[in-house]
Amino acid sequence: MIRFENVSKVYSTNGNRRTILEQVSFTLKPGISYGVLGINGAGKSTTVRLLAGTEEPTRGRIIRGRRTSWPLGFSGGFHPMMTGRDNLTFVARIYGEDPKKVLEFVEDFSELGSYLDVPIRTYSSGMAARLAFGMSMAIPFDCYLIDEITSVGDARFAKRADEVFSQRLKHADVIMVSHSMDTIRKWCTQGIVLLNGRAIIYEDIDDAIEVYRRLNS
Repeated sequence: MIRFENVSKVYSTNGNRRTILEQVSFTLKPGISYGVLGINGAGKSTTVRLLAGTEEPTRGRIIRGRRTSWPLGFSGGFHPMMTGRDNLTFVARIYGEDPKKVLEFVEDFSELGSYLDVPIRTYSSGMAARLAFGMSMAIPFDCYLIDEITSVGDARFAKRADEVFSQRLKHADVIMVSHSMDTIRKWCTQGIVLLNGRAIIYEDIDDAIEVYRRLNS
C-alpha cells in the first residue's frame, strides 16, 4: 500500500509560486498497476518523483508500505566519477542486496562489457540508460515506477528488456507515466488523472484514458 495524505507540492521560482498538487489524498493498493495521466504540466513526473522519494512534498506525507523502485532507467543517482561497477556495488549495498549477484546480472543484461570499469561520465546516454535499467531489474521491488521509459537500446536489446520486465511484473506492480495509451493499457488496470492540483483515481483504465483524451481535445 502507498498512501498520499493531504499532499501538496509547490515550486517557487523567481518569486512565483506554482502549485502542482494541492492537498491530495489517495491510496494505491497492492496487486494493481496504475497509469498516471494528465495534460502537459499537470504534475505526472513530479508525482513519480514524490512516489520514489527523490522529492519531498511541500506539505502532507507519503506512506510507502511497499518496496518501491526509483524511476526506471533513471541514472541521476549514479556518481559520474565512479565506474559502472563501483556504482552498482554501492547501490546494491544500500538496498541490502548481494553485490556479486547484482553485478553478474547487470553485466550480462547490459552488455556493456569493459565499459563497466570506466567512469560513468564517459558513457553515452544510451549506455547510461542500459546500466540504470539493468540495475532496476537486478533488485527486486514490489512496485516499479516508470516515467516514459520501458525499453532502451536497439530492437534486439529492447525486446530482451521487455521480456525481463514482464517477468518482474509477474510478482510486482507498476506505476507508469506514458503518452502512449497502448502502453498504458498494456501494463495498467487503473488510472490516476491529474487535473488542477487534484488526483482522481479511476478503477477502469479505459475510463481514465477517455477523460485524458477529453482533456487534450
